[in-house]
Amino acid sequence: MLHFILALSPVLLILILMVGLRWSAARAGAAGYLCGLLIAILFFGATPQLLAYAHMKALLFSLDVLLIIWAAFLLYRVADEAGAIRIIGQALPRLTSDRGLQAMIIGWVFASFLQGVGGFGVPVAVTSPLLVGLGLSPLAAVIVPSLGHGWAVTFGSMGSSFQALLAATGQPTEALAAPSALFLGVSCPIIGVMIAHTLGGWSEVRRLFLPALIWGVIMAVVQFAIVVAGAWNIGAFLAGMAGLLVTPLLTRWFARRTNHSTVQSFANPAHSHPANSSLFVALSAYFILIALTLTVQLIPVVKSLFGQVVIQVQFPEIISAHGFITPAGAGRKINLLGHAGSLLFYASALAFLVYRRAGLYQPGAGRRILHGTLQRVMPSSVSILSMIAMALIMEHVGMTELLARGLAQGTGAWFPWFSPWIGAIGAFMTGSNTNSNVVFGALQLQTARLLELPAPLILAAQTAGAALASVAAPAKVVVGASTAGMAGKEGEVMRKLAIYTFLLVLLISLLAGLSIRWG
Repeated sequence: MLHFILALSPVLLILILMVGLRWSAARAGAAGYLCGLLIAILFFGATPQLLAYAHMKALLFSLDVLLIIWAAFLLYRVADEAGAIRIIGQALPRLTSDRGLQAMIIGWVFASFLQGVGGFGVPVAVTSPLLVGLGLSPLAAVIVPSLGHGWAVTFGSMGSSFQALLAATGQPTEALAAPSALFLGVSCPIIGVMIAHTLGGWSEVRRLFLPALIWGVIMAVVQFAIVVAGAWNIGAFLAGMAGLLVTPLLTRWFARRTNHSTVQSFANPAHSHPANSSLFVALSAYFILIALTLTVQLIPVVKSLFGQVVIQVQFPEIISAHGFITPAGAGRKINLLGHAGSLLFYASALAFLVYRRAGLYQPGAGRRILHGTLQRVMPSSVSILSMIAMALIMEHVGMTELLARGLAQGTGAWFPWFSPWIGAIGAFMTGSNTNSNVVFGALQLQTARLLELPAPLILAAQTAGAALASVAAPAKVVVGASTAGMAGKEGEVMRKLAIYTFLLVLLISLLAGLSIRWG
């Protein structure tokens, strides 16, 4: 029991520091790392050789994940500095005069699209002020996009959270992609219904049920198809874009189906609307990204060319002083030229040239883009580095194995029902689906193996639960509340989000438990 408590201590420390004392993820992650390091040395037989190899693996693992995170936010800053995000946001409300549809377009469809390429709280930070401008209350303006982008988190930010899950568990993409996309896809239309409920209760749910169902199914199916096809890094991005593309057809159909004279429009008629040419230029960064990704993925010659430079280290068998064995094997394979992060860097550079040629940049734009990117990604990078190092040290000295055995004995056949809640706790305390997958991915995998449960379903439940719960994390709520005039009222936002988040994680729990029970 003492060793189980010691093994659990680094994770508990992070939870206490972030939730109880409201430390940042970077500070709490560093504290958790130091705690895990000391316990590994003093009680679990970590040798200097073991620590050296664990840290080397952590660096490779971190590089694999951080390349995507850095480049994804860089692309967002390139577009945002050019005013492209503002242009797209202004164009969407003119598709309909219905306030409910406007809110769903901005706070759900557009927020999902932004999550596909940005992350870091960008969907809520960008769309909340737009929703306030449409006439929503500040509380609703934070709740709607917070809920709206949750289903797209795992395969958003160009798949950085899913990449972390793959790296943490060593599982093949083909095994994890389909169940992860399926669990999140089921939640998508339900999120649309929840947004309608936020806007006007059950009467609004009845009125907007069909549009919510259609949008939700389309985005869920597109994400599932793209992810299963192997292009998981652009799954949420293309799903959000598909939602945007069907929006004109869906709003026209809804206009014919309902009487708009009875629906109040909250759009400000004084707002100028962008011309179609401006909108096309604004979207050019994302067209470039699609073209680059599909070219590298689908053309064998290009794919082979971009696969020439690979980093992969072969690690020997590692034995702790207490006899715990980590088998020999190759570390994470990183394809430098064809990496998802590299493709994002290429797209960012090309998009910058297009926007500059179009005259959308003010002097000093390049410096502001780089400064803004570094300022935003550094705290997340520090937290990810420290938590990855902590997780790998725990894994190499047997702490993760010990926790897995304790979970297996404590939950038994009911573990699939608990699995999403483990991911949810990790995301809530760190504010990140990625961090939750790093901290708990290996633990979930080992527990599944001990109980002889299908690992892909358990890991899908881990990342789906983490994605849906991450939207209610204090770190994310603070960002959204600050941009919608709710600063100081974060508790009110979290209480409202907690109800919806609980139901969504419960949904994943039911899906995981029933999927395994029914084979």
